[in-house]
Amino acid sequence: MIVERRVELRFGAESREAGTHTNLSAVRQDGRCLWVAGDETATVERLTAVLDGDGRVTGYEGQTTVALADLVPLPAGPGEEADIEGLARANGWLWAVGSHSLKRKKIKPGQSEAKARKRLATVVREDNRFILARLPLVTGEDGLPAVVRADGDRTAAVLGLDKDSITDLLEDDPHLAPFLSIPSKDNGIDIEGIAAHGDRLYIGLRGPVLRGWAVLVEIRPETDPGDPRRLRLLPVGDGGDRYRTHFLDLGGLGIRDLCPHGDDLLVLTGPSMDLDGPVRVVRWRGAATADAAEIVAADELETLGELPYGDGDDHAEGIAVLDEPGTRLLVVYDSPSPERLTADGGVVADVVDLG
Repeated sequence: MIVERRVELRFGAESREAGTHTNLSAVRQDGRCLWVAGDETATVERLTAVLDGDGRVTGYEGQTTVALADLVPLPAGPGEEADIEGLARANGWLWAVGSHSLKRKKIKPGQSEAKARKRLATVVREDNRFILARLPLVTGEDGLPAVVRADGDRTAAVLGLDKDSITDLLEDDPHLAPFLSIPSKDNGIDIEGIAAHGDRLYIGLRGPVLRGWAVLVEIRPETDPGDPRRLRLLPVGDGGDRYRTHFLDLGGLGIRDLCPHGDDLLVLTGPSMDLDGPVRVVRWRGAATADAAEIVAADELETLGELPYGDGDDHAEGIAVLDEPGTRLLVVYDSPSPERLTADGGVVADVVDLG
């Protein structure tokens, strides 16, 4: 997959201090703007496109930060990160999903063996990671998209406040329940992608990968009639179940992001464990339809190409289809290499042509 050009995403001083620009984990286009999120805060960011004379994007700037706690209640309050790993946009809503993962503490350089062993034995749960937030989109006074707490009877709402998170839903799942107590980087539960199509959300899991098969969870959220600030899940299909799982043969890779393209889903794939690559973009045709298969073999998936990755850096984490002639995909990277960081506080993303 050839990188056609690179564009700079410019962030303000506060976000650079928080490391948002070097921890990008999600991206979605919205007209002239991009919604992006990093995995070290509980915010989403809006950037506005800079266009050349031919209407092509050359960069994004004018960052606006939205604190999730200003719009929805968070289980651990505004001070704890939400580890936002996916953004989706459809039908006047912006969706943000946390990783829903446990984390094992890292060994720090210079620690004694005893402290290193203790850290590797310590698993931490951070409750803000276990949310799915739905935010109403409106046109702001500047003519650009904005998210608000309420727009008429459309309200910002959240799933995951009281034992009703996506992982709570999976407690009895025969495939996924055994992985709920395992940290994400140990092949445990780790949400890293979300796509919206119609009344459905498609949730992509980086892990677990089950004997080479990646997992996608399909849900139908709506406003809880008892509390407009909360979401509930409707049945998926005729059996009354509140979710449906799909298994994709991605050759041992997990799902790192999802992006709708018509009735298809573009799937960013990468290692489930703490490895650099390979990283590929795959098309699952007809994924966002009621009769989409639950077992998707490798020959039913179209590999569109491979993306670059570094040695300990340049981890592709988010993809978004750009509103340009042809099919062009914007790719943002977590842990960018020094070559991607610009002198004026920006970070460089790639634009690839899918043909």
